[in-house]
Amino acid sequence: MNDEKVFYLTKEKLKQLKKEHDDLVVSEHNKLSLQEAPKMLESEDINPEFVSYQEDMTSLRNRIDELKNILEHYELIKKPAKEKQTFVGIGAEVEVSVNGSPAQFTILGTLEANPELGQISNESPVGKALLGRKVGDEIIIESPEKTKYKIKNIRYEIS
Repeated sequence: MNDEKVFYLTKEKLKQLKKEHDDLVVSEHNKLSLQEAPKMLESEDINPEFVSYQEDMTSLRNRIDELKNILEHYELIKKPAKEKQTFVGIGAEVEVSVNGSPAQFTILGTLEANPELGQISNESPVGKALLGRKVGDEIIIESPEKTKYKIKNIRYEIS
């Protein structure tokens, strides 16, 4: 079994990440080949411009490596087979009642989660608890206080 983390992505997010990766690779190449690095020493002191340049290059390289890892270990979020659409999965839009009040969540991967927009991660406490459940199921989450979620409807709009 592979221990690598899988990043669940929509087609749109995958496209954004690929573009960011490609842009950063070009930027790194340009900085390394077209731009002269500042001299390390300025008289007997370390040149602050050199330190700043090194920090920028390290930050750029770290982000490129992070994106490369994501692009090597992603799974596209797809609409499940018809018979599996009665269960909550990644990509599902779930209508729930939260302690009696209506709410709606879309369950996405960690990179696209935005709770303010109702997009929760499959790794969040609520997202994890909803996965695999069906309409009518009730779950209770105690974090930090007891909250009851009852699933009212499950839809898959993802293409």
